Amino acid sequence: MRVLRSVLFLGWVILTVVPWAVAVLVMSVFVRGRPLYWACVGWTRLVIWAARWIAGVRWRVQGWHHLPQGPAILLPKHQSAWETLAFPSLMPRPLSFVFKRELLWVPFFGWALGRLDMVHIDRSKRSEAWAKVAEQGRRFMESGHWVIMFPEGTRTPRGQQGAYKTGGTRLAVATGVPVVPIAVTSARCWPRKSFLLTPGIIDVSIGPPIDSQGRDPEDLMRQVEAWIEAEMRRLDPEAYPEGATASGAPQRA
Repeated sequence: MRVLRSVLFLGWVILTVVPWAVAVLVMSVFVRGRPLYWACVGWTRLVIWAARWIAGVRWRVQGWHHLPQGPAILLPKHQSAWETLAFPSLMPRPLSFVFKRELLWVPFFGWALGRLDMVHIDRSKRSEAWAKVAEQGRRFMESGHWVIMFPEGTRTPRGQQGAYKTGGTRLAVATGVPVVPIAVTSARCWPRKSFLLTPGIIDVSIGPPIDSQGRDPEDLMRQVEAWIEAEMRRLDPEAYPEGATASGAPQRA
């Protein structure tokens, strides 16, 4: 049954993404900015609701009151594709993701993504990538967006943690906006690199915003990492060995 539900869900994603992306591409000739963004969010809502009703993947969010009224940089745990689809649907403001440019080559999905106010970078050109993040990130936040970056850079398996890179906190310190750490247990239901979904509940915990003014980016990222990893162990204790603690030092990115 689990396999059948996952196949039906994948079929739904493929069936809907092509016409939706084509419609967005046509729309982008005439309309850009927020109207185009919310048009795309309509599809991500379809997907996460399909995951709920077809595959039994539900979610619950705590900490809504921690979201700031002004500009911010969201720094979530990254375990699966779920959070990349769910956050635009759940958050009250448009999100500008920072992501590797290779995603733009994904047929239909990537083509539509390229028409939005996002920051796509070439990871092989580190200095150019950072300059683009700094310039576009500031501009998008000034227009009312929240910038969202995954500190680990890539999806990590359940119960593990990657190296936390300081790109998000460097941008925060450069712009003076707060960072918001977010814990997500998405791998409990949707493991990375897999469309085999398991019915259950994904927990999302939004942490208190952390002021970046006058902070050192590495020290700030250590604080973000400590909060996220401690919260992950609280939300999903069975995924971590007994007594396991968060460890590691942030890397410059």
